[in-house]
Amino acid sequence: MKLEGQVAIVMGAGQRAGETIGNGRATSLLLASEGARVLAVDRDLDAAHETVELIRDAGGEAEPMRGDIVSEDDCRAVAERAVERFGRIDVLVNNVGIGDRDAGATKLSEEAWDRILDVNLKGMWLACKHVLPHLREQGSGSVVNISSAAAVCTVPTLAYKVSKAGVNALTQQLAMSSARRGVRVNAVAPGLMDTPMAIESIAEGFGVDRDELRRQRDALVPLRNRMGTAWDVARAVLFLASDDASFITGVVLPVDGGQHARVG
Repeated sequence: MKLEGQVAIVMGAGQRAGETIGNGRATSLLLASEGARVLAVDRDLDAAHETVELIRDAGGEAEPMRGDIVSEDDCRAVAERAVERFGRIDVLVNNVGIGDRDAGATKLSEEAWDRILDVNLKGMWLACKHVLPHLREQGSGSVVNISSAAAVCTVPTLAYKVSKAGVNALTQQLAMSSARRGVRVNAVAPGLMDTPMAIESIAEGFGVDRDELRRQRDALVPLRNRMGTAWDVARAVLFLASDDASFITGVVLPVDGGQHARVG
């Protein structure tokens, strides 16, 4: 019960349909199992409801809420709802990210660039903008942003890489500006993961077989030649959100089976 009595907001708590569990849902379930009351926020309210039902079925406490992280009004409303419903905020997890229609520098459209940067980077700032004042006022709390190994590894998708590098910089900047107020800000950088966002979207986008895609991705992971799962990400989030990491801030924690070690 590492988060007993605490309140956690998970942005992106739902997930798209797929054969496995996604980072947002796994994180919501794990935080709730450790005692947190969870405000499960997603642009797809039905997906948020599904996550909440799983939490409640396991004996946890949670509430769904529709919210789009690129809307400042929605981010403000999320913070207000958490305080209204649960009385406080202790943890913010920013799990929203997309890579739709991304490409290299000469083929990427301006529209896709703007959308990816808005969702992946601007949205995280907006969520932090409206939650951090509550955490700073109470003199405690933790923000965990979901970044990506793509921020430092070579990838063919320009906007996604730049947005996640921006998430790392945002994390460090907010950590330093919040440290004296007792608020910690860290990030998790997943590598290749077997999640619906990765497998389903890539398989559908490129018309490839899911099992073959998994074999190809597994082969790229140094540790046991096997992708990670959403539970690996969720356990890292739990660690950074809990008092186990009480002296850790401004960190970007790789959860990637060794991919970061190949950089350079």
